[in-house]
Amino acid sequence: MKLFLKGLLLSAAMAFDGTATAVEQPQPPACKAQTFAAVNYIICSVNPGKAHLRLFWKDAGGEPYRTFAHVAETVAAEGKSLTFAMNAGMYKDDFSPLGLFVADGETLTPANTFEIKGPPGSVPNFYKDPKGVFFLEDRHAGILPLETYLKRRGKATFATQSGPMLVIDGTSNPIFIPGSTDRTRRSGVGICERGEVRFAISDGPVNFHDFAKLFRDELKCSDALFFDGGRGAGIYVPALGREDWSGHGGYGPILGLVE
Repeated sequence: MKLFLKGLLLSAAMAFDGTATAVEQPQPPACKAQTFAAVNYIICSVNPGKAHLRLFWKDAGGEPYRTFAHVAETVAAEGKSLTFAMNAGMYKDDFSPLGLFVADGETLTPANTFEIKGPPGSVPNFYKDPKGVFFLEDRHAGILPLETYLKRRGKATFATQSGPMLVIDGTSNPIFIPGSTDRTRRSGVGICERGEVRFAISDGPVNFHDFAKLFRDELKCSDALFFDGGRGAGIYVPALGREDWSGHGGYGPILGLVE
């Protein structure tokens, strides 16, 4: 019996040589359910240096994808799989991005610099300050206020504009009100410890103040950006049996992890 067990251990430890198969350590799941401050979330964590994140808007026929299923079908035709996807910014009635959208290094829609002044409660979410941009460049992800992003000289692989920023350089956006009754489902993204990207969507209503705290305190993100809320927030995670549908008839920009 000892010799048999020893043989099994030796076989498992051998490198690929045509006669034995190495045993690889299983990777932790990209997405998981998590509860913070009595609100349920799905959190998806990605290392941008190792994972293949992509932005989607229009298919090969020039039509908006609108659904996660359509994106998954396109990725499958490439011989790959869509591990998860999320809405990636606000959009117009024709599903076109409301602000900056860069895919494969090409700017498809310009930055939206329009300003709406007034009390935060009277300003639509996209125009609340500071507006922000989530981008990928040289396998490194970042989130910057729109004005700061536009002054950069780098060339992003992809970028999507939304607003408001939830966390700015480790500090929650000061416009958020503790105990606010403006509660709905919300989705967003953060740049967290060791440069990891963490996406979050709530499964119940949450206000901006508490959503920002999730990213700052629980997910340890130095910067975070709101994507959308209500019927515009959705996620696709086959491993968790999730394939959300937008109540607006579809999504505009969609961000996905392709493997």
